[in-house]
This record gives sequence, structure tokens and C-alpha cells, in this order.
Amino acid sequence: MKIFAHSAGRRPPTARGALVSLLAMALSLFLLVHTTNAGAAQTAAPAKAYDHVYLLRGAFNIFSLGMDEIADRLQRRGVRTTVANYLSWESLADEAIAEYKSGQARAIILVGHSSGASAVAEMAARLGQHGVPVKLAIGLDPTSRMVASGHVDRYINYYIADGMGLAVVRGKQFTGVLQNIDVEKNPALNHFNIDKNRALQDRVVSEIRAAL
Repeated sequence: MKIFAHSAGRRPPTARGALVSLLAMALSLFLLVHTTNAGAAQTAAPAKAYDHVYLLRGAFNIFSLGMDEIADRLQRRGVRTTVANYLSWESLADEAIAEYKSGQARAIILVGHSSGASAVAEMAARLGQHGVPVKLAIGLDPTSRMVASGHVDRYINYYIADGMGLAVVRGKQFTGVLQNIDVEKNPALNHFNIDKNRALQDRVVSEIRAAL
């Protein structure tokens, strides 16, 4: 009689065999968890697109602080804003083009005062050359005679006819709505405070909210 016979003729497991089996089980568990997590990452919802309002100050960054006030009011409503000097309009245009074409930016709005208002027209034209639309453009007393061009849905230019400001001219390829609004009859407004006037700021914010 064989006292140490084993069922079905199988040899008892060795320590090495047990270790191999344990490692195989651990590897299988790791692959299962990794595959599950990868699948979850692939089905994650894409980031929500946002609206972006660019506000351009005029010369020296000291006469157009109303742009910062408007930006603060919009930010409190959850609107993404960028405030910069008008000299930055080209780099800002490149940024807006990249954001829009990547799907990050849903709508682009431009606002500017003085030289910043003149830069609004240039930035809108640059965006139009790259097929990027502008939902709304607002100028406050631009100091250069500008031509409206690009794919702008609505362009509103507030200016003081008997002061430093100028009207915006409609370009041949411009198909949006252009409004030149002369505010010279308001004695409280001049070139250096038009951007800070609360009533006019209210109109600007209201137009932006309506566009969005």
C-alpha cells in the first residue's frame, strides 16, 4: 500500500509554484483595473466650451481703466475675460484663433477704448482672415478712422463726434450690423471718461450679456 499516494496522480504544489500562481493572479487583477480605468477616461465628458471677452485699453494703460471695471462685472457673472493694452492685439488675436479652432472658445467678443477701440477693428479683421467669427465688437471713442471688416455679427461704436473720437466705416466685405452711436449730446462724457461712465458701462455689459 502506498501511504503517500495523491489523488489523480498530481504532485503537491511547491513554494515556487504557489508564488507563480499568486503573481499571475495579481497581474490579472492589475490588468482588469487598468482596463476599467482606461475605459472610464475614454468616456469622460469633454470640457465645456466658454465665451471669451477681450477688453483692450488705450495708451499707457492709465486712461482706460473702465475696461477693468467692465471685466470685473463680467467675471462676477462667470464670463471669461482678458484685459490688455491695445499693443497686444496681435498676440491676443492668435490666442483667440487657437481657442476657437480647438473648440475651447464658443463665442468671442471684443471691447476697446481709445486706441483700444481702434485695435478692436484690427483684431476683428485678423480673426476674419482666419475664418474666426466675432459675436460682438464694441468700440468706445476710437482715435483712428477704422474700417469694419471680418465676420462680425454686430459692431457698435460709441463716439463723441465733436471730440477725439471717430466713426467706423463699413468695409465692402462686412455683412454684419454696424452701429455708429454719437454720444456728444451727453455733456458728462468726454474721451477720457467715456469708458468709466456707469450708464454707458451698463449698456456695454447689457449688450454683451444679450450676445451671449
